[in-house]
Amino acid sequence: MSSTTTTPTTATPSALTGALNLSRTAATAARVLRQLRHDPRTIALMLLVPCVMLFLLRYVFDGSPRTFDNIGASLLGIFPLITMFLVTSIATLRERTSGTLERLLAMPLGKGDLIAGYALAFGTLAIIQSALATALALWFLGLDVTGSPWLLLLVALLDALLGTALGLFVSAFAASEFQAVQFMPAVIFPQLLLCGLFTPRDNMHPALEAISNVLPMSYAVDGMNEVLRHTDMTAAFVRDVLIVAGCALLVLGLGAATLRRRTA
Repeated sequence: MSSTTTTPTTATPSALTGALNLSRTAATAARVLRQLRHDPRTIALMLLVPCVMLFLLRYVFDGSPRTFDNIGASLLGIFPLITMFLVTSIATLRERTSGTLERLLAMPLGKGDLIAGYALAFGTLAIIQSALATALALWFLGLDVTGSPWLLLLVALLDALLGTALGLFVSAFAASEFQAVQFMPAVIFPQLLLCGLFTPRDNMHPALEAISNVLPMSYAVDGMNEVLRHTDMTAAFVRDVLIVAGCALLVLGLGAATLRRRTA
């Protein structure tokens, strides 16, 4: 019996500690991007749906262009967050349930390498998605913002990365793609209602305002509104950006902690 017992000789410091190995992270990202390249529907969902939604929204308010200016910047961050959450959660769950993650983690590949690789791959698409949506809103749909378009793009990108991180995290708690989609009402919809899109957060019931103060989407919307109203980068904008970025990193860390070497 003892002669058949395996010892953890194949585990490397990277696998045990989660320390990042750049070559393994890059290889993981390249593998994910190769898979996505053969899935044009997923690419279309990530890159085109936010643009289509912004286009529809602009002409829904065709008779009231100021309304589009008031909410368009906020939705420029919300739409990428939602689409990246959906795509990332489903794609990652597919790899969990198919045994791909289990096989990868049996190799000398750390959890940090794996999560960072997924984040890098989906983050690359998030950059393209945010750039397309921002360019469409500003230069085709006529979204009027006071601040720099580059700051608007920065917040949109961070929102998309936050959606990626949330998708990676919740995929650990779903047993099927249908269950992954069901997490959207639980994770995204409350933030959508409380983020200040429909009414200023200080007009809400104090209990709801307190909850909104700890939700990352609230700061994503606040950051967009800062660009909408101010010509220069404000202290509030820097605070909002740092909170959104910090939440994304925190959730990515939690996502790494949920990875298991055996698929349930």
